[in-house]
Amino acid sequence: MPYATLKIMKENGLRLLLVGYESGDDQILLNIKKGLRTDIARRFSKDCRRLGIKIHGTFILGLPGETRDTIQKTIEYAKEINPHTIQVSLAAPYPGTTFYSQAVQNGWLEENKVINLVSKEGVQLAAIGYPHLSRDEIYHQLENFYKRFYFRPSKIWEILSEMLTSWNMMKRRLREGVEFFRFLRAHEA
Repeated sequence: MPYATLKIMKENGLRLLLVGYESGDDQILLNIKKGLRTDIARRFSKDCRRLGIKIHGTFILGLPGETRDTIQKTIEYAKEINPHTIQVSLAAPYPGTTFYSQAVQNGWLEENKVINLVSKEGVQLAAIGYPHLSRDEIYHQLENFYKRFYFRPSKIWEILSEMLTSWNMMKRRLREGVEFFRFLRAHEA
């Protein structure tokens, strides 16, 4: 989206965007036909920051082409573009999608196999793995991603500063913090 368009949207009340970055690796973005490159997303993120538009960035681990290196690259990318908040999901091959067909065709998933995407505790599960990257490795990188993004001094300071702006924000961020640590504890189990 061009800067001028973002500026008009900001002037008319835009405060927050949810942006699906998905990956910090351009080849993975090509593999999933995202239609976006990391350099364009970097510029967009800088434009939003200049205008005071907050971003909730979403990322997906385990997409076709994922490796240990691309996961680390995506984590570093997220830290670099530094959205206000993030959500990290695990790739899910839903029946009827191109990803599902690709997973079956390449042997990453058995056709018509029941896929558990969430544990009984409500924690995401990795539905597929690759010969070079297991489901378990993908699953544990989700926790690593969150920790490396949020446990940086600059991000902690950003959140604390925001909490000091209002009592409502303080309560909200404290509630979210409790939920976040519950998630980490459940994810480690």
